[in-house]
Amino acid sequence: MDEAERGDDLGILARRKIEAAVIAPIYDEMREAFGEEQAREVLRRAIRRAAVAAGAEMAARTPHGANLESFKAIQHLWTKDDALTIEVVADAPGVFDFNVTRCRFAETYRAMGLGAIGDILSCNRDGAFCEGYSRDIALTRTQTIMGGASHCDFRYRESKEPEPKG
Repeated sequence: MDEAERGDDLGILARRKIEAAVIAPIYDEMREAFGEEQAREVLRRAIRRAAVAAGAEMAARTPHGANLESFKAIQHLWTKDDALTIEVVADAPGVFDFNVTRCRFAETYRAMGLGAIGDILSCNRDGAFCEGYSRDIALTRTQTIMGGASHCDFRYRESKEPEPKG
């Protein structure tokens, strides 16, 4: 089944914009009810949980198993509609490094007045998605455009756990 058959023709950027429009008033109510810090934490946990589940669901649809190579093959989902401009730094077995030099997710959240929670709505998902997709893929990132850096540095590594002997 391709993206259109599954109904995935709406890009991730467009989906995130719709989600953010729904989340914004709920977040405002949470802030009013129990303060900024607790509202951010509740939102962070909910978004993280959804991202882990999305990663697991995507992995379940991966025909030959979820690994770094199959993960590389789905990167077009995040760059669709020019959502991200990336420069690949390293692409080898077990390694996938790239820098994001333009992030329309950050631009969209800021334009919506949600820049203060953009990191939770977007950046917070990246490592969590990997966690759900494959426990053998680890993401290291030290900076983000959302956080004010010139670029985001995504560094993915795959480490296969040795099979148990017995």
